[in-house]
Amino acid sequence: MSAELFAPPEAYEHAAARLEKALRSCALCPRRCRVNRLEGELGFCRARAAIAAVNTSQLHHGEEPPISGSKGSGTVFFAGCTLACRFCQNWRISQAGGGEETSPEDLAGVFLGLEMTGAHNINLVTPTPHLVVILKALAIARGYGLALPVVYNTSGYESAAVLRQMDGLIDIYLPDFKYIDDSVAERLSQAPNYVASARSGLREMHRQVGNLKLEDDGTAYRGVMVRHLVLPEGLSGTPQVMAEIADICGPGAWISLMSQYFPTYKAMETPGLERRINQAEYQEATEALERLGLSRGFVQGLASATDELVPRWRE
Repeated sequence: MSAELFAPPEAYEHAAARLEKALRSCALCPRRCRVNRLEGELGFCRARAAIAAVNTSQLHHGEEPPISGSKGSGTVFFAGCTLACRFCQNWRISQAGGGEETSPEDLAGVFLGLEMTGAHNINLVTPTPHLVVILKALAIARGYGLALPVVYNTSGYESAAVLRQMDGLIDIYLPDFKYIDDSVAERLSQAPNYVASARSGLREMHRQVGNLKLEDDGTAYRGVMVRHLVLPEGLSGTPQVMAEIADICGPGAWISLMSQYFPTYKAMETPGLERRINQAEYQEATEALERLGLSRGFVQGLASATDELVPRWRE
């Protein structure tokens, strides 16, 4: 791809400047901690203002085929999260902290280095707490000729107002839509008002880039693909979530339906999460897709419930 296909560096700079002002009373996510991050105060995610905490960056081959492609996705895993999922497979960085303190200049170097290794895209995992640093880094990297699509890989717990600030800057959105019941979201992820936030966020993402679009080689260059992890005991409300996605994105929606849940982190201490999903729960999920006519995307086999594809994090 040519760098001319993407927004100019100053567009990223302007968005970063607008959002940096908002860090005085942080509302980057729906939690709206209102801490002054510019003065060193820490909110729920514990992210700082001037640097991003990067746990690892790598060519990742375990994403969906349009994201990983044949060469791998240039994936940057950020520490910290706006959620606190009791079953998080990546809890060592999302909940335990850690990560290397990375300036915008150094992060731009990471992006350019991933491009040099042959990555199909720059895949930002849990980017929301670090948005200002990321946008500054993208401005620098685009200035040096970075010519890869940017993937915004998120839990779905997003502020539509913040997403609007990134209109034209993000090429591919890869959000989760985890729950359909706010009481479940609160109990399992400490996420107040999750459903409305996920719904309005997805609507804004879809407005910006539409459904997923592919190059001739099958790799994605623009659009939205929604992920949903099926939980045991119907906790994820999968049929209703599928209906929500269909309502927002239409019959052309791309969905990644994941059956890879396995008890980890605090799951064994949490009623309903102590086991993998069973055949009946898996069948209910796939039948929901068929009933709604949602045929684009990916469905994991039931045997996917293993930690073998979970990346190894920096301790």
